Amino acid sequence: MEETTASQAPFRTRKKPSYPIGDDLRAYLRKFRRERDLPVTYERLRHFHEAHPLMDSEGRNTLWESVAYQAEDIPALNEDLKRIYALLRVDGDFSVMQHLYIDRIDFCSFGNSTPFRIRIVNAFNDNPDYFYIKKADASRIYGLELEHLLSPNRLNFITHGNTLVEEHIAGVPGDIFSARWLDNRELKPIRIAKELVKFNERCFVRLLGDMRSYNYVVVLTPDFEGWQVRIRAMDFDQQSHHGRKNFYLPQFFKENSALAQFCAKHLHPQTALQYQREEQTLILARAEITAPRLGALLHAMEHDPIAPEENVQSLREGLAEHFKSPRYLRCASMGALVRENIEMLRHHHGVGLGSLGAELILRAPPAP
Repeated sequence: MEETTASQAPFRTRKKPSYPIGDDLRAYLRKFRRERDLPVTYERLRHFHEAHPLMDSEGRNTLWESVAYQAEDIPALNEDLKRIYALLRVDGDFSVMQHLYIDRIDFCSFGNSTPFRIRIVNAFNDNPDYFYIKKADASRIYGLELEHLLSPNRLNFITHGNTLVEEHIAGVPGDIFSARWLDNRELKPIRIAKELVKFNERCFVRLLGDMRSYNYVVVLTPDFEGWQVRIRAMDFDQQSHHGRKNFYLPQFFKENSALAQFCAKHLHPQTALQYQREEQTLILARAEITAPRLGALLHAMEHDPIAPEENVQSLREGLAEHFKSPRYLRCASMGALVRENIEMLRHHHGVGLGSLGAELILRAPPAP
């Protein structure tokens, strides 16, 4: 939720612990050029000397603060932040970045990664962009990379020691979309419903949890026959951490009840099953295309303790019961459970795996 205002999100009293980057994951990041030398670290940004609350256009507190640094430190800091942006966007070609300037640096103590958000602006046309500098967390990095490999979305991020740099994920926050866009006559209800089924499936297969409405965005793209819809995760802190199976199914969160009820109203169970199978086929195709890289990532993930043992045990039992497969009971880590989910798709594709599409219709949460 760091990528948007957090005013819509309830305060969490228990934060997921941050997990350090292990040797296997670090080697993976270096091999695939995710680990780079950076001129600014997270700790350097922590040395601001004042902050004031950042309000939205309606005067509400966003839970972000704009921070200020000592005047003598600002020129060098701004140049170094521009260099990070160049690494993120054009592989470090700073020659095309001279006309950019750092407009604002914000800090949020609300999220798990307590991020800094950098607003960078094109001086020629005043067009802004954002990127984020956070404390590196292994589970979040696994989430980012699995999204990059198994979803239709590509992600740019860089690590350096205990620092993580991420690009901004643009879109309408899910809670705002549900409140303001569901009844928009320009949007075809079946396209919204189809995308929820596909998003639900992607999260479940790769075990991305906590996709409440404020942790994803909805991307609207104009098409010659109306608008296309895509739901994109933007918070990856809860990658393979929780022990409850339904935590990885966005349809069951009460914050998503309006969207789930809307989709249940407009989608026939057989059509939902069709869309589920379509997404399974796409996930398998992506897994095949990226097989060496995905295999290396899952190898690191299988040996990384990114969740308490009791969570692994609870989730493997839940998945074994859900899929009626004892193979899950042999999984000793969250990475092994993700691998088994993908293998289950590969071995049982086309024979009614999970029937999650039908679940969407039959078990949508009650309206709030």
